[in-house]
Amino acid sequence: MWTGVSVAPDFAATMSRGGTAHFECEELESTMAMELAQLLETATMSERDQFRKDIEGFQKLFHSLLQRKGPSVEWEKIQKPPEHSIQSYDKIQARGLPDDVASLLSKLVVIKLNGGLGTSMGCKGPKSLISVRNENTFLDLTVLQIEHLNRTYHTDVPLVLMNSFNTDEDTKKILQKYRQSHVKIHTFNQSRYPRIDKESLLPIAKDLSVSGDSAEAWYPPGHGDIYASFYNSGLLHTFLQEGKEYIFVSNIDNLGATVDLNILHHLLNPPNGKQCEFLMEVTDKTRADVKGGTLIQYDGKLRLLEIAQVPKAHVDEFKSVTKFKIFNTNNLWISLAAIERLQKNNAINMEIILNPKTLDEGRNVIQLETAVGAAIKCFENALGINVPRSRFLPVKTTSDLMLVMSNLYSLHAGSLTMSDKREFRTVPLVKLGSSFTKVQDYLKRLESIPDILELDHLTVSGDVTFGKHVILKGTVIIIANHGDRIDIPPGAVLENKIVSGNLRILDH
Repeated sequence: MWTGVSVAPDFAATMSRGGTAHFECEELESTMAMELAQLLETATMSERDQFRKDIEGFQKLFHSLLQRKGPSVEWEKIQKPPEHSIQSYDKIQARGLPDDVASLLSKLVVIKLNGGLGTSMGCKGPKSLISVRNENTFLDLTVLQIEHLNRTYHTDVPLVLMNSFNTDEDTKKILQKYRQSHVKIHTFNQSRYPRIDKESLLPIAKDLSVSGDSAEAWYPPGHGDIYASFYNSGLLHTFLQEGKEYIFVSNIDNLGATVDLNILHHLLNPPNGKQCEFLMEVTDKTRADVKGGTLIQYDGKLRLLEIAQVPKAHVDEFKSVTKFKIFNTNNLWISLAAIERLQKNNAINMEIILNPKTLDEGRNVIQLETAVGAAIKCFENALGINVPRSRFLPVKTTSDLMLVMSNLYSLHAGSLTMSDKREFRTVPLVKLGSSFTKVQDYLKRLESIPDILELDHLTVSGDVTFGKHVILKGTVIIIANHGDRIDIPPGAVLENKIVSGNLRILDH
């Protein structure tokens, strides 16, 4: 899920002044090229080749940005995707699986997007190393899942991690622990781009260092960078030579994104004989997902529409669950041969996401990013599959963490499945307040994770703690006013209750 703006205010004037704008754009590109050349001069011999590739990718994005005229989509041209272009998962599942599942898996590579840090949850280092269930991290669960597949079907599906310069070193250290596992693990790094000053539109970096004063001068440019980085790493070529045909790409913090044999079978044995080069898993939108990207038909192609591209006047329409009924889970299945062809022809074009940031010292910068799903329009015979909600189980906050740590789910071979004891298959809506934002604080406030098998909605605000073996049912709202503290006693059962600042318990 991406935020940002489609055109930064600073560019608006420059973009709309015809010939002058053209001259200014050329001047900006020329100045940018000189600045980047100076940065390249600070590179060591070992860094030089890699940084040159990074610079090329960045300059391509910067050029596209300066050439852009107005918004990237015209609202009036948006059409509903044709019926056949978004298929039901049930229909695909009904085909059944062939006897030789191992031959399907022999064509697959699993890639996890592992560039993110755990800072939003108050953790240092890669987010994939946060413990989420029975002291297993996101990475542990991923390895367990693929190891189970490989052992069950006597196959050898490799795991590839796309790291960033932020996560690479820590991730590689931890990989030692999986040396005895039945999974071959590879890594490659996504690019490193310079943050640019909002006013001057020039890099704030003085050299290539990513430590000390230079730590905030660089950023990984979003997961859309996977195509170029994977290709440049040499791994794409290696896997093609080994006879691999598809990659399954997903966020490492989406615990629902496991290898699905029905989807893989559908891709390798298409019922209409036409090979699908790009398959996006989508799922039904709820009011909690209103900002998620959706699939549209545009200029005769299936295309991902992100909220960042939507004109302000149409944002409410975009968020509507009646007009746009599905959203992108970022679980993607992509043809390796197609990526190679498009990369060689320089034919992967993705909408630029302008991500404004304010650095610690107050400086306003802009990051140029892309999203992996935005490339769908570049591939032939692209397809959406409407999958069950269970395939989208992201852990972005401690509220999500409470769900996956609870008795709502059981863990088997690295995969979480919803408990059969849950009467309704929907996931409860949990909103934990700012006192729970950091994992460390969250764990201190919960002596044990409450029983939430019959919970519909939980809101917690203020200084609240939970004793052991608390049971929550229906709608529960707990609000400790400023200066107050609420301790939910061990063994408490709260069903449709509002608990307010002085520990009054009211029926909801």
